[in-house]
Amino acid sequence: MSKNQLKKETPAEIILRPFQEFAKVEACGGIVLFIFTIGALFWANSKWSHSYHHLWEEIFSIGIGHFILSKSLHHWINDGLMTIFFLIVGLEIKREIMVGELASFKKAILPIAAAIGGMVVPAAIYFAFNTTGARQSGWGIPMATDIAFALGVLTLLGKRIPSGLKVFLLALAIVDDLGAVFVIAIFYTSEISWNALGTGMGIFAVLVIIHQLHVRNPICYYFLGFLLWLAFLKSGLHATISGVLLALTIPTRTRIKREDFLWGTSYWLNIFESASKENDCVLANENQQEAIHALEHFCEKANSPALKVEHCLHPWVTYAIMPIFAFANAGVHIEGDITKSVLSSVSLGIIFGLALGKPIGITLFSWIAIKCKLADLPEGVSWLQLVGGGCLAGIGFTMSIFVANLAFGEGQLLIIAKIGILTASALAGILGTAILLLSSPKNAK
Repeated sequence: MSKNQLKKETPAEIILRPFQEFAKVEACGGIVLFIFTIGALFWANSKWSHSYHHLWEEIFSIGIGHFILSKSLHHWINDGLMTIFFLIVGLEIKREIMVGELASFKKAILPIAAAIGGMVVPAAIYFAFNTTGARQSGWGIPMATDIAFALGVLTLLGKRIPSGLKVFLLALAIVDDLGAVFVIAIFYTSEISWNALGTGMGIFAVLVIIHQLHVRNPICYYFLGFLLWLAFLKSGLHATISGVLLALTIPTRTRIKREDFLWGTSYWLNIFESASKENDCVLANENQQEAIHALEHFCEKANSPALKVEHCLHPWVTYAIMPIFAFANAGVHIEGDITKSVLSSVSLGIIFGLALGKPIGITLFSWIAIKCKLADLPEGVSWLQLVGGGCLAGIGFTMSIFVANLAFGEGQLLIIAKIGILTASALAGILGTAILLLSSPKNAK
């Protein structure tokens, strides 16, 4: 087969190519989220606002026989779809700990210290505004970082932003997500059903066992993960925790050494090439078919189940689950005096916590780690750029809204919290962008 034949695109590939190129851009996840957020705000404040709120209250039921689960669409999104999001979060945390920026103490200490500062200081600021009553439970809201928006802004700023800052912010967000998981599990849990929790722990034990037995078929983990989700849904612990636990058990190791993979694929590629004939079809060439099957076998052994699951689900999380979550949760119906809502102690605690507490906590704890000679500033990153990145980490949005739902449930406090989150995220994005533009020269590589 000639090189021209290999390069020739089908009509379907020509049509899909612009969408595929768009999907490769890191910023597009944040762009899609932004579009759905604006859509939700517009619908919730239009003359059709009643239909917006009524949609998410619709009851959907699934089940067999006497086992029926009936939840509102809003609950299916927050307790069901978001579990898949937390599965991806768990896989990302696992990968970073094994081979990424959290794989060694020297590399991990700076983002860990920064993330701790970025959680402790905002929570303390919120608590200073809300020391008593039901409002106090919202202290976890300004601790979160929406990495899709933050990385989206960094990407839109282009090559002037050093890659070290992007890596630092990503590692920080991973630790931040891990902190959010612990906060949700420990502090935002209702009454616990010990029978359901015991069942969940039993299923988790089975997952650990099949992991130790080197079971690699993702379908086994999907099935047991679904059972684990059901158990946690009934336990009182938030169902999304099951996604993180499932991620811990999915194997990450390959079944072949790098040298063996290179040798095997090279060997069978040579077989495929030597069996080629002019104008020959692969379907009629048994030697080429054998080579293709052998190559598939080697690729299968080199690919880990965790990587397969992440590769399969990540686009769905980025372009479907997170936008749907934003669309279902960001539609705040604004009525009356908006200034009163913004100046509420809940809203002010969130705004000051995210827009100021995040950069202060991240910068302060990073400075302490570096001054104690535990870590170094990322290569090519200035302190002012670190502050700018800290501001972008103050874009809480989806994770903050998620925690707000757990903290306040339905009611006026949730509406006020969402107004504070949207205001704080906008301020953090603008402030972070301005600082990075001022601190990063246009000719930076």
